[in-house]
Amino acid sequence: MAEFVPVTSPLLPPLEEFVPYLEEIWRSKRLTNGGPFHEQLERELAEYLGVKHLSLFCNGTVALVTALQALRITGEVITTPYSFVATAHSLLWNGLKPVFVDIDPVTNNLDPKRIEEAITPATSAILPVHCYGIPCDVEGIRRIADTYGLKVIYDAAHAFGVRQNDLSVLNHGDLSILSFHATKVFNTFEGGAIICADEKVKQRIDYLKNFGFADETTVMAPGINGKMNEVQAAFGLLQMRHIDNAMARRREVFERYRRAFEGVAGISLLEIPDATEWNFSYCPVLIDAQRFGCDRDALYNRYRDHDILVRRYFFPLISEFPMYRGLPSSVMSGLPNAMRISRQVLCLPVYPDLSVKMQQIIIDLALASHVSP
Repeated sequence: MAEFVPVTSPLLPPLEEFVPYLEEIWRSKRLTNGGPFHEQLERELAEYLGVKHLSLFCNGTVALVTALQALRITGEVITTPYSFVATAHSLLWNGLKPVFVDIDPVTNNLDPKRIEEAITPATSAILPVHCYGIPCDVEGIRRIADTYGLKVIYDAAHAFGVRQNDLSVLNHGDLSILSFHATKVFNTFEGGAIICADEKVKQRIDYLKNFGFADETTVMAPGINGKMNEVQAAFGLLQMRHIDNAMARRREVFERYRRAFEGVAGISLLEIPDATEWNFSYCPVLIDAQRFGCDRDALYNRYRDHDILVRRYFFPLISEFPMYRGLPSSVMSGLPNAMRISRQVLCLPVYPDLSVKMQQIIIDLALASHVSP
């Protein structure tokens, strides 16, 4: 092929639409520290997402690190091995001990039964991930948290705009964290946010993301520089004009995959739960080698040979990396669902400007690899 096909491609509105925002920044010379575009984006995103309070960050990882600080989490935190490493890294950066538990084999999210089994006197919080934007069992997790007095911080990096029963999934838990990385449905080049329902908590978060400053001479806490700048915020405002159309086009891509693979033995797509408005942020498929006729890695290599950069999200498990594999909860026998899925998963390209022609090539390569039993 003339050029490679990425697994995702950032939403980039017409450049000429961005120029007026840049001209305004040049006129004002306001580049950071809560400028007008920053403040406007916080308000517009909170309204669009249906949440009470939103605090913008330079990226989602710093938002995760700050969220744990904001709630003063200590000791052990129960989390998933099936995620991007930033989920667990945020715990280590706060001096916390990750406790990995297995996932539900349908949703790919933390299994509440496994959460409860892992609770000890040192447990202070649960850090679930809405994996691929599919909502966690939020009610099951809430009941456990209430019973044991635990905080819940959702890593909602994949869950921009996701709603269940007509309500934003971001309203669950004590805090939810979004990522606006270039690979996400909604991006600000880099960026992120913390969602909360309490105004006082938002105030503490805003202190923490600005070195802990409450005013010019008062430092309230050992904060960090987590602020989003005006260029990022301006780009986010421009994205708001295009995001609904972008998600609609993502849905079209996902549905073409679904129709193409329906009834093909050994390849399965995500199940979207009832009453869920999903954002179609990823298209993971599971390859059952015995039924499909070749294993996941063989198909992965075939795509790579054709410059189609599919990804194995998430492989290996976080618990398999050197800094985590020595933890008692990293024993593979205790994570059978996560282990199996990590060996079967393959994320196919999905983004608004993926052409039908190119998608058909992607589909045909998979079907050509299928061997009927």
